[in-house]
Amino acid sequence: MQKIGFGGSCHWCTEAIFRSLKGVSSVDQGWIASDAENTTPSEAVIVHFDQQQISLETLVAIHLHTHSCTAEHTMRGKYRSAVYTFNDAQLNAATAAIKALQTEFEQPVITKALPFQTFKLNSENYLDYYYKDPSKPFCQNIVNPKLKALLIRFKNQVDPDKQNYIQNF
Repeated sequence: MQKIGFGGSCHWCTEAIFRSLKGVSSVDQGWIASDAENTTPSEAVIVHFDQQQISLETLVAIHLHTHSCTAEHTMRGKYRSAVYTFNDAQLNAATAAIKALQTEFEQPVITKALPFQTFKLNSENYLDYYYKDPSKPFCQNIVNPKLKALLIRFKNQVDPDKQNYIQNF
């Protein structure tokens, strides 16, 4: 089992996206910082995955296509667009994947591969936010459209049970 971090959107959205995938055993939701740029923590998740079922490159592709990876906006401090890596091999693979995926976007991808430094887990009541109650207005208006987009582009990577769940909301 490997782990990798992702940030770029609200951590409730990011958590729901990665919890929906085959090969992902768990997702920790909270705040990640990297010492590469002396960053303050921003909303992010740590994804625990089986590389035999889903590759790091596929996870990066899903990440780039499910948040605004080309948009610089005023909330980037809170929602840093990043892939947080736990070793040099991951850093190199994530950097290469981001570079290769650039051709799928009209604007420059701003997502950076950064070395992981620290993580703070969110409060228990916010963990698994979407799958605990997808009928909440935030889930319906913000998370669901991202999950529906995930199904359109990456249906083969989505766990069949989660596909049914998403399609019913």
